[in-house]
Amino acid sequence: MNKLEEFNKKQLKTDLPEIRPGYTIRVYQKIKEGDKRRIQVFEGLVIARKHGAGINSTITVRKTSLNVGVERIFPLHAPFIEKIEVVKKGKVRRAKLYYIRKKSAKKSRLKEIKPEPKKVEEEV
Repeated sequence: MNKLEEFNKKQLKTDLPEIRPGYTIRVYQKIKEGDKRRIQVFEGLVIARKHGAGINSTITVRKTSLNVGVERIFPLHAPFIEKIEVVKKGKVRRAKLYYIRKKSAKKSRLKEIKPEPKKVEEEV
């Protein structure tokens, strides 16, 4: 393995949840303004995931703010990403949800995937 591959392997984050198109997520991003640091939260719908599972993988997140659609592209393994939280899991049948851009807020709602109930095994 060459030095570049070793460096990239060290930079990969291991604490990322499963992120798929249709999921509503919260991205906590570190912001530096002058000498102050803060964390800014961006919550929206994942409409695309690109570039595989390596160091270059990105997600496109879309939200509506003051009736204007806002999209941001986040590199998953960037050091300025504090954490990513999955809020809801939506049921979709596409890999890229670019059609959501043309829908109104009400028509762009997705069916939610209900978490499976945990099976309790009886001890004998």
